[in-house]
Amino acid sequence: MVFSKAQCLVLLLLWNFTDAGRIVMKMKQRVRDVQLQRAKQHLLTAALQHVKEGRIHQQLDHFNRQDAKTFPQRFFVNEAFWQRPDGPVFLFIGGEGPVYEIDVLAGHHVDMAAEHGALLLAVEHRFYGESINADGLKTENLAHLSSQQALTDLAVLHQYIVQSFSLSRRNIWISFGGSYSGALSAWFRGKFPHLVFGAVASSAPVKAQLDFSAYSDAVGLSLMNEAVGGSEKCVSAVREAFGAAEALMIRNVSQVAKDFRCCQTPKDHQDQVELMQSLADIVMGTVQYNEESVLMSISDLCGVMTNQSAAYEEEREPYQRLVKLSQIYRSSSEEPCLDVSHEKTAKDLMDTTVQSERRAERQWTYQTCTEFGFCTARTHT
Repeated sequence: MVFSKAQCLVLLLLWNFTDAGRIVMKMKQRVRDVQLQRAKQHLLTAALQHVKEGRIHQQLDHFNRQDAKTFPQRFFVNEAFWQRPDGPVFLFIGGEGPVYEIDVLAGHHVDMAAEHGALLLAVEHRFYGESINADGLKTENLAHLSSQQALTDLAVLHQYIVQSFSLSRRNIWISFGGSYSGALSAWFRGKFPHLVFGAVASSAPVKAQLDFSAYSDAVGLSLMNEAVGGSEKCVSAVREAFGAAEALMIRNVSQVAKDFRCCQTPKDHQDQVELMQSLADIVMGTVQYNEESVLMSISDLCGVMTNQSAAYEEEREPYQRLVKLSQIYRSSSEEPCLDVSHEKTAKDLMDTTVQSERRAERQWTYQTCTEFGFCTARTHT
C-alpha cells in the first residue's frame, strides 16, 4: 500500500495518525525514560557489567547486490543468564525508537531468560536511535526504511550472532516485540521459520491497514472497562467533551485556544486538526500507557471526567473536564502551552538532520505513509 506525497498530505490533514501524534510520541519516550530510571534504581551495577554493546554493518539495500552501502546497526547482548552451550536465544526487536541497555536487563523476556537460561539480545531498528546511515534522513535515503529491509536485517544479525557465539541448531531462538516491533516479531517468524522457533507479538498490528479505526475502538473499550477504572459514564463524557470542543471551535476558536492554553490561536483548519489531535493524544496516550507513571491511569482520567465531588463544582460540563485533562498534561510534562501549529509540525517533519538518537517522528511518519497506513478517521471513543 503506497501513497504519493500529495495523498499522504491529505491523510495528515484529515485523519489522525494512530500512535503518531506529537504528544503520544513524547509520552512514549517518557515511558522509556521512566523504565530506564527504575532499572537503574533496582539493578545492581554488577548486572550492567554483563551487557555488551555491539555494531554490525548491515547492507543499506539488501535487495540490490550492486549497492555496497552499509550502515551500523546497534545491538546489546546480555550473557548473564545464558546456560552454555545449548541455552536458547531471546531476541528483543526494537521498533520506532532507540534501544537501550534496559532492553536486556528488565522486562518479562528478561525474567523468562533467567528462568530458561537464555542469551539475551536487543537490536535497534534501522534508521532509529544510533542505527542511521551516514547520509541521514533525507527523503531519498528513507527509501531503504521498510519492514522488509528490517526483517532481512534480523536474518543477517541471526547469522552474525550464530557465528560469534558458535551456536548450533540446539540453540532455539525466540523473538519478542510489542506494537510495531511485535508485528516485526511475528513477521520474522513467518518469513524465516527456519531461524525462529517462536515469536511473542504483544499488541501487534500484524494486519496493517489504512483505516485503522480498530485502535480507537480499543481506546473506547478500555475507557469503558470497569476492571481498569473505566465506565460507560466515562466514555460518554469523553465523547461529549470532544463533540463540545469541536462545536465551540466552529463558533469561537479563540475561546477554545484560550481554554486549552494553546501556544497560538489556530489560524486555519490544519491548526484546528492539530489541536484536536493533541487532545485525542492525551486520551489515547493515557490508555496506551495506563499505569506506566507518565501522565495518569485510565482510572485517573475517568475520575476527572466523572468526579461529582465539591472539588469539581466549577467543572461540571464534560468540556470543562477535558480542559482539566489538558492542564494535567501540561503540568506533568512541564509544557507552558499546547503547541497546535501545523506549520511547525510540518517543518519538524521536513528536518533531515540527525539531531538526536531519540528522534523518530520523521521516520515513523514515512513508514506509515509508504507502508502501513495506521490512520483512523477522527477518534470516536
